[in-house]
Amino acid sequence: MPRSETTALAEDATSAALDLPVPRAMPAGLLGRVASSLILYPRYRLLWVSNLFFFAGVWTQTLVLGWLVFEMTSSEFSEAIFTAARLSPLMLGPLAGVISDRFNRPRLLLVASGWAFCVLTVVALLVALDSISFAGLVAAGFCIGLAQSPSQPARFTLVSELVGRRSLSNANALNSIVLNMTQVIGPALGGAMIAAFGAAAALAISALWYLVAFLALWPLRQVKNSHEVIGPQNLRILLSAGFSTVLSNRLLGSVLLVTFAANILLWPIYQGFMPVIAKEHLGLSPSGLGWLLACAGMGGLTGSVIVAALGDFRFKGGLFVLGTAIWGALWAVFALCSSVPLSFALMVLIGLAAAPFGILQTTLMLMMTEPHVQGRVMGIQELTIGVMPLASIMLGAAAEVIGITHVALVSGTLLATFLALLALRVPALLRYSGHGD
Repeated sequence: MPRSETTALAEDATSAALDLPVPRAMPAGLLGRVASSLILYPRYRLLWVSNLFFFAGVWTQTLVLGWLVFEMTSSEFSEAIFTAARLSPLMLGPLAGVISDRFNRPRLLLVASGWAFCVLTVVALLVALDSISFAGLVAAGFCIGLAQSPSQPARFTLVSELVGRRSLSNANALNSIVLNMTQVIGPALGGAMIAAFGAAAALAISALWYLVAFLALWPLRQVKNSHEVIGPQNLRILLSAGFSTVLSNRLLGSVLLVTFAANILLWPIYQGFMPVIAKEHLGLSPSGLGWLLACAGMGGLTGSVIVAALGDFRFKGGLFVLGTAIWGALWAVFALCSSVPLSFALMVLIGLAAAPFGILQTTLMLMMTEPHVQGRVMGIQELTIGVMPLASIMLGAAAEVIGITHVALVSGTLLATFLALLALRVPALLRYSGHGD
């Protein structure tokens, strides 16, 4: 019997024994291949719908609150402080990973959605009453970050639970499609609503989207972790098991290193300084900022559809490295561009190149990790992303001196150079496919 067939039978037997999803025949046609996880796994479909509305709320409130901060302070450094506060809960990643491995993951996500709904409802009311200060906006960013960041290990690991390994790349690509759809819709609506109705209305709609995310996830509340950590183990032991897993696997460590570099160099610029670039460098209105971010979302959506259509393809590691390197190079070109139409086109390409990074960092890490420790490894990934608050402050301080576009130029160039060096040092990552290699 061929090795691939033997492996497939073993995976199906393991899935049946653990009550995991058993892979079925791939749906026919391009659309069927792209949406295969949605078609084959009804429980994953509920999670996908919940993610759609949850991240619609995330992207709308990110734009609106960021615009309010810059409008109130006219300071790039103040924007950096707000971004740092919003992203600082990422530092709780390892603890969130332990919680994800120990407790019911759908219920953790229900708590996150419910918390975000309550917090953003209060913030929308304060904005409507003109009773919120810069310190209040910073506190709001932190509180909303508590809903998003610590829930991510459970969110990522639950995907693996619901679809199994062979559909993991497709399911993560579909999740990336969610992110990019909301990245298109959320900022565009947020910017338009600021211009038409004011910030409070945009924040209120974001709160309602979190409520829909809660309701969509409610039917999954009884789904249990298939690989639970049994017994009252010491927190230090549980945490060290996750770090030991990363340190003992060179490929896994390399993927985390790429995530770390990207979140020092580029993601803080996109997450925190796009209002500054739009207003100061390109002369755009709030609506223009929304459409600029929507262009990145459209590019990311296209890239995600392509990766989803590929299914369980070979050389996932190679696409991850190449896509991330191109992403960095395009940011450098964007920083040099002063043409508004060309900037919009470049932002589409930036989104397209970012798709393999966003999808495959999680896919590769889950494939390289044993199921019982996946939540903790995802939590460590959150910790590497958690450098963004500090990086945002450092980049903001640099932007005060040399300007944010020069910072973006240097950051994009450094990331592309780093990926080239990594490809030379760890060529096995380029060949990695997740098929037992």
